[in-house]
Amino acid sequence: MDNITNPLFNGELGIVALESCRELGEKINYHIREKRDEDKSYLIKSENIRFSNGEGKIKLEESIRGKDVYILCDVGNYSIEYKMFGFMNHMGPDEHFQDIKRTISAIRGKAERITVIMPLLYASRQHRRKGRESLDCAMALQELERLGVHEIITFDAHDPNVQNAITLTSFENLYPTYDIVKTFIKDEEDLEIDKNKMIVISPDTGAMDRAIYYSSVLGVDVGLFYKRRDHSRVVNGKNPIVEHEYMGRDVEGCDVLIVDDMIASGESVFDIALELKKRNAKNVYVAATFAFFTEGIEKFERFYREGIIKRVYSTNLTYIPPHVKEAEWFKEVDMSFFIAMVVNKLNYNKSISSYLDATRVIEELLSNK
Repeated sequence: MDNITNPLFNGELGIVALESCRELGEKINYHIREKRDEDKSYLIKSENIRFSNGEGKIKLEESIRGKDVYILCDVGNYSIEYKMFGFMNHMGPDEHFQDIKRTISAIRGKAERITVIMPLLYASRQHRRKGRESLDCAMALQELERLGVHEIITFDAHDPNVQNAITLTSFENLYPTYDIVKTFIKDEEDLEIDKNKMIVISPDTGAMDRAIYYSSVLGVDVGLFYKRRDHSRVVNGKNPIVEHEYMGRDVEGCDVLIVDDMIASGESVFDIALELKKRNAKNVYVAATFAFFTEGIEKFERFYREGIIKRVYSTNLTYIPPHVKEAEWFKEVDMSFFIAMVVNKLNYNKSISSYLDATRVIEELLSNK
């Protein structure tokens, strides 16, 4: 059926991949073209202009009238620089989020629909209020709703309940579980997924649901490290960890998979990996949706050389430096195909419920292993 006469068609597809998400946007565009067997590009050219005092603007270089527009932005991409008052400045999350709003402003209500894809949800760790502090994530979502955004898509939100801040805008929180598991079992050829030879570990109580899901689909046991913190003081914005206490079965001789939503400095991972090695764990693997490496990768490299960590798996949903991608201890999980299929479905106003639960496809994957 011709798209124009299809009542389920949301309009001609247009993808605005902001500078922070250009590489991922090009891959998504490629997969959609392959899926639809079309030569045309769905990418809408945009220009991010910066003035010498740091102010900026977004300029769209082609018409978006009547299009179903998807704005891609990686708010965690710290690699983008611009000159301000004569020195080079790195873009932070606040500036990236501002560029999303600038793009919506440049569209000027001419699009049929606007969907914002923020793989890393802006201000997701400031999702709830404790005392006299800001509520950044909720305010940002409400701002997008007021600007006319029809749908917001993100991955592995720190707390999905933040969507309760918006009542009229669709909020989809997706997970990369299938792609991580697929890459993990494909690359680790010697891995034995067996209840007696492998265990999934949660690094803290907050990640327990994630660990339980991984362990359930893999058919192995789950363990937990409890972070005992010193609540009498605050260091770098948080209560320092005094000790990691383990709850779970014996890990001696087992391959261990630590799963979490993000790796920041990596200190929790390091502490847990050391504790597991003290308990004679065989290989320690780490899987995270987002890897920031906020304090560099030197310790990851040392732990890899010393045999404490075997591999770190993380997605390309946020910026990963090239030298990390090339490291022996790191494996990138490409999510471009997954996002492309979601965008393709939504453009035709079809359900994406099959992408919300990866249990069946993971079971099929494991049965064919």
